[in-house]
Amino acid sequence: PWSSNTISTTLTSSSLCFSSYSLSSLSSASTPGGEEPNGAGHLMDFLDEPFPDVGTYEDFHTIDWLREKSRDTDRHRKITSKSKESMWELIKSLLDAWSGWVVMLLIGLLSGTLAGVIDLAVDWMTDLKEGVCLSAFWYSHEQCCWTSNQTTFDDRDKCPEWQKWAELMTGTSEGAGAYLLNYLLYVLWALLFSFLAVSLVRVFAPYACGSGIPEIKTILSGFIIRGYLGKWTLLIKTVTLVLAVSSGLSLGKEGPLVHVACCCGNLFCSLFSKYSKNEGKRREVLSAAAAAGVSVAFGAPIGGVLFSLEEVSYYFPLKTLWRSFFAALVAAFTLRSINPFGNSRLVLFYVEYHTPWYMAELVPFILLGVFGGLWGALFIRANIAWCRRRKTTRLGRYPVLEVVGVAGVTALLAFPNPYTRRSTSELISELFNDCGALESSQLCDYVNSPNMSRPLDDIPDRPAGPGVYTALWQLALALVFKVVVTVFTFGMKIPSGLMAVGAIAGRMVGIAVEQTAYHHHDWIIFRNWCRPGADCVTPGLYAMVGAAACLGGVTRMTVSLVVIMFELTGGLEYIVPLMAAAVTSKWVADAFGKEGIYESHIQLNGYPYLDVRDEFSHRTLAADVMRPRRSEPPLAVLTQDADSVEEVEALIKGTDYNGFPVVVSRESERLIGFVGRRDLTLAVKTARQKQEGVVSSSLVFFTEDPPPLPDDPPPPLKLRRILNLSPFTVTDHTPMETVVDIFRKLGLRQCLVTRSGRLLGIITKKDVLRHMAQMMDQDPESIMFN
Repeated sequence: PWSSNTISTTLTSSSLCFSSYSLSSLSSASTPGGEEPNGAGHLMDFLDEPFPDVGTYEDFHTIDWLREKSRDTDRHRKITSKSKESMWELIKSLLDAWSGWVVMLLIGLLSGTLAGVIDLAVDWMTDLKEGVCLSAFWYSHEQCCWTSNQTTFDDRDKCPEWQKWAELMTGTSEGAGAYLLNYLLYVLWALLFSFLAVSLVRVFAPYACGSGIPEIKTILSGFIIRGYLGKWTLLIKTVTLVLAVSSGLSLGKEGPLVHVACCCGNLFCSLFSKYSKNEGKRREVLSAAAAAGVSVAFGAPIGGVLFSLEEVSYYFPLKTLWRSFFAALVAAFTLRSINPFGNSRLVLFYVEYHTPWYMAELVPFILLGVFGGLWGALFIRANIAWCRRRKTTRLGRYPVLEVVGVAGVTALLAFPNPYTRRSTSELISELFNDCGALESSQLCDYVNSPNMSRPLDDIPDRPAGPGVYTALWQLALALVFKVVVTVFTFGMKIPSGLMAVGAIAGRMVGIAVEQTAYHHHDWIIFRNWCRPGADCVTPGLYAMVGAAACLGGVTRMTVSLVVIMFELTGGLEYIVPLMAAAVTSKWVADAFGKEGIYESHIQLNGYPYLDVRDEFSHRTLAADVMRPRRSEPPLAVLTQDADSVEEVEALIKGTDYNGFPVVVSRESERLIGFVGRRDLTLAVKTARQKQEGVVSSSLVFFTEDPPPLPDDPPPPLKLRRILNLSPFTVTDHTPMETVVDIFRKLGLRQCLVTRSGRLLGIITKKDVLRHMAQMMDQDPESIMFN
């Protein structure tokens, strides 16, 4: 496609999040804003004021970052000059300057509140599958027993106010009949929750499916997906996230909370014209909102800012860094005020370790990194293969059946194992936990020495009891279960997220190292640092390192991931193990493919995302990529003063290009500027309605003065104001390495190719992406916009 040809294609997410949409001109052409001072003169009366929708974008189009930056600069200059005229204008300029901070405050408050509500609701609905609190049905199991006066320390999870469904219905909680009844109701609740989740998404907000991060990355790179961050998406995503996590599916709420926070950011952008009318400024707000989402998901405000910078943001100026930090701070403060977990922490799996790590432990930490990298590469390949199969077979036509089927199988297999039965957050919390004297978990069933008299936070390594060995094989089964089920779950038509596989593997490795050190403390590797009676190994730390390794292997995050995990522990001394595991997992995973899970889903869905991390080192020129090619029709252009309204309308109607170069004449092809299809259509339509005498034979001109006209002509139509007089151009001998760099760093939609001022062709963002795919021996048509 040249002149930004429209491509009608099917945009289907990894789970048919949205299907059979017309994806028009993903790398569409530039359209200058009505306010741009590009040297244009005065227009006819009907265009003296910008008409509605000029300079805006249609759905599934890429924004022009340069134009948006220019428009904001002009707006700011106008406000600054007016502020000197009167006190009221000065107040308006101050309000405009503070509007960014107000938006950040509102985003932090709403995203923190929604995260707290989601946490409370998930806690209650997860426990609802197993039983109900008789004193107050809205209490979770833990909250119910908090309020009981008959709870003992040894049986803290048992209280008369909380009854399982079998006990409530039959009066007994023991025996095979009670177990089977609890099993049946657990599965039925899971099916109900999953059915409600997928039905709400399908009927009310198709964009509420998946983690949302691949689409957020694409939107932040400048792509328009209207409705993806809308009010309905926010409402349905919040409700269905609770239902999906509570159904027991192998997913978490961390990724979707980023989507929820970005929906909050988009909602508040609409309140301020500074952001609602400028897509570039809107994306600065969305970058900060992504930081707030990670802040409440992991209780890591600094990690959230770094996540936004490293993983999702395309354009991240210093001003956005400060505002991201403020939004993450407010969101974390709001969630801390709600205190959904009752532990005065931001997340359920916050931990504090008291034992230092030793140099010899770097070996198992690095091995966990290798496991995380291998798991990440395997997961991405298996998940993408399954999602591609979902898109290309009849399975994709029945998303409700798929979700309910996976939820049913998950519930049937999960119930017998206590580690797969509980929610992901509860599982991770238990795996991260450091075994103290007051813990009642199976993982803490060690054989205590009768002579032990040590502080509660300095318990020596002890031999494992029967509970630990039982937990180990249950964790092994849970690991296999999570590895398989997560592949099929990620990307379905429900909110989703990832994390538990690495925590399970890490805890198992931690227990193995702990027991090896206890029973073989005379080995040379343990002799110097693990004496009998010492507290040497912390299995919970291995769970955290394993979780970081697997998350890094799947997403390829490094710096932000380490900081997030560091904020979870609150201990500086554990940064080195986390760094070693994160870097190792990235190296190993990169050996099998450079793309993380989010980039892979972007490729699968055909989004026009030009990754700044991709390298282009091929020796091709702009002339090799530009359109039209030799076998194609000539470039569709407009002349500066020789086309009639009828000819312009015919060109618009007869082509689906999204912009047209303007030349002096078709013979000389000397470039004058570039005009966007949308602005041209609106201008002609508005002129026919508002300017008297404009008919099909009226002359359209883009010059400052009208050309010589015959006697008694119909009034000409001057459209200089919508003409971009400074389109970005390159010569035909410009290396494509330079062109790709220009597209990345300037956020271009297209650039024109010239030779000595003569127009030769056009290169769009879509052409660049196709060429890069071709150079990597991939079929451009199969990868892009499929």
